[in-house]
Amino acid sequence: MTAVTLHIRQLLEQDDALRDLQVLGEVSNWKRAASGHIYFRLKDSGATITAVMWRNAAQAQSWLPREGDQVVAHGYVGVYPENGAYQLYVNRLQPAGKGQLYARFEALKEKLAAEGLFDEERKRPVTSLPRRIGVVTSADAAALRDILRVLSARWPLVDVVVFSTLVQGAEAPARIVAAIETANRYSRDVEPIDTLLVARGGGSIEDLWAFNDEGVARAIAASAIPTIAGVGHEVDFTIADFVADVRAPTPSAAAAGAVPDRAEAIGQLRATMQALQQRAARRIGQEERALANVRRRLDLVHPRRRLDEQRQRLDERERRLHFAVLRALARRAERRLAAAQRLESLNPSRVLQRGYSIVRRRSGEIVVDPAAVSAGEPLDVRAARGSYGVVVAGEG
Repeated sequence: MTAVTLHIRQLLEQDDALRDLQVLGEVSNWKRAASGHIYFRLKDSGATITAVMWRNAAQAQSWLPREGDQVVAHGYVGVYPENGAYQLYVNRLQPAGKGQLYARFEALKEKLAAEGLFDEERKRPVTSLPRRIGVVTSADAAALRDILRVLSARWPLVDVVVFSTLVQGAEAPARIVAAIETANRYSRDVEPIDTLLVARGGGSIEDLWAFNDEGVARAIAASAIPTIAGVGHEVDFTIADFVADVRAPTPSAAAAGAVPDRAEAIGQLRATMQALQQRAARRIGQEERALANVRRRLDLVHPRRRLDEQRQRLDERERRLHFAVLRALARRAERRLAAAQRLESLNPSRVLQRGYSIVRRRSGEIVVDPAAVSAGEPLDVRAARGSYGVVVAGEG
């Protein structure tokens, strides 16, 4: 095998026509390696050739084509021994107009845009908290695994229903349309689907061409389920991207845009709980202060307060009455003492002690006039130390 490949390589290198030639073709499968080398394909209506441009040649270019561009490539044909395939080694690229696929893409894009299928006004918002998501893609594709991985990591609560379809080839557009219609019937008749992902991994313009189909575009526009298109890589744009409600740069990004991030949701929930607790604490404080004010106002008019005031007035009056009684008793005691002193001063016994005596008739009448008694009349005399009887003597 090695000898055969080397022989073929020598034959090609000895052909002057293949040592310096120009090739007109459409660029596809354009890739820049980490080394800086560029690998792509050139094709026309009848054939495709693999091409490579080394880093030094690429750095010397002031212009580099995009996917679908028609170019004039200058270089030579050689054989890559590892796989025995011939390829074009390009040292210069010049623009030669747009490729047929890109022209078809632009024509359909202008047509659908004129019909309003790309208008932002007709696009619907995607629910922020879906319960069920539909996925239209190939069941065997890496894109589906990426989608399921992202959904599981971000929001494992969501249900996922996969509507498997071809995503590449001549039969793919019709199959994609059928899958979108099946998803809508499922949502209507079985259980609601909140968001529909239409997805495919990256590839050349030919690989992604099914998503530039008019039928696919109209099926997405007619979907009753809000759609997210995640087709190809970030630099890839398809008609499906423009007509979908939301365009995501990759299938993984489409999955991320369809569900919330549970870490963010938990953080928001905690922040909401903290805010509610703070609001509740402030509200409770306000209500407690309002209740205290009401209690103070009630205390001002409460019957107990009036009873307390009446009790205080009663105590005050009782105290004043007590003091008034004491003052009255004191005054009476003073008057009694004065009267006693006056009586004492008028006490007959005090007079008798000074040597005076009281003379009474036997009838008890006090004798105050000697002329009022008769000779020989018995009288009673009371002295300070006792009483004794006397008889009135005659004149002599």
